[in-house]
Amino acid sequence: MKPRLFRLLSVLFFTSLFLNAPIYAQELETKTIEAEPIVKKINRTGKLTFKRTLNLSFKSSGYLEELTIDEGDSFIKGQLLAQLDSEELTAEKNASYARLLQAKREIKRIKTLLSKKLSSQQALDDAITSVETTRARHKIAQYNLTKAQLIAPFDGVVLARYTDLGELQSPSQSALKIAAVENNLVVRVALTASEVNLVNLQQRIDLNLTQYGLVTGTVSKVPAIADQQSHLFTIEVLLENLKVNQVVVGQLVHVLAEVMTDTFSYRLPLEALNSVDSQGKALVMVLDTNATETKNYRQQEFLIKQLSNEYIYLSAQPSSPPLTIVTRGWQHLALIENKP
Repeated sequence: MKPRLFRLLSVLFFTSLFLNAPIYAQELETKTIEAEPIVKKINRTGKLTFKRTLNLSFKSSGYLEELTIDEGDSFIKGQLLAQLDSEELTAEKNASYARLLQAKREIKRIKTLLSKKLSSQQALDDAITSVETTRARHKIAQYNLTKAQLIAPFDGVVLARYTDLGELQSPSQSALKIAAVENNLVVRVALTASEVNLVNLQQRIDLNLTQYGLVTGTVSKVPAIADQQSHLFTIEVLLENLKVNQVVVGQLVHVLAEVMTDTFSYRLPLEALNSVDSQGKALVMVLDTNATETKNYRQQEFLIKQLSNEYIYLSAQPSSPPLTIVTRGWQHLALIENKP
């Protein structure tokens, strides 16, 4: 045989072997997947605000005489914030004290008369009762005088001022609106019914604050009912280590949370999905664990739990064994119908 003809036959022979070889042997890619809990993501926008605010008002009526702070000012616990003209209240306190002294002297006088049998036990009892009622009125007068001042109950900041110097104040009228600066910043975010079921008290949640960065907060409030208008559940995330001067109260906050559920699934890349049957079940090519000598693959159906842009989540149980699936080249495999 001529050398040229021999080389030609050799090329044809090896080409024939290559063409008859299983294509999937060169392109087949597999991946072993274990059953794992489904992780749900919460991606919402909330608002930074104060968890608690306090409206301060005077106990008694009077004209505002002193105002030491204004809106936006900070203060410390025990600081004098505002004060009424206390001349009338001071006079009432002094008058009640004078009446109390007189009532005490009346007891001494009646006891002296009683010792001489010039009075009665009833008169002494009435005098004792008068002392007690007069003492109670004096304490009320002292209390009203004390409440003629607004003293800061904590370290805080003034949110609003509703009055001005010289204005007549009444107990039903708020003079100042204040808020504490320690452990009082929360992010309120509205969630759907399915999302709020993923959230628990004391759960840690990441938040992205503009011009501050990523911080972690703690869920401090989960409502029992939804808002009647929006039908959403507004939770509160407490920012414990954040100061008021570090952020802008009222700014929008990006809320990010990944919550691990009790539902297990196989998380497969989307390219492993062969198709979806008429019943809505996913068809994927899996390794037949019953095969002993060679690797055989068969198409198996699964219930779809959820979908994302990258993965498909197939129904599984906590005790489900690992699953070896074909992620590439499954188109070239001989399909074996999965018999129930």
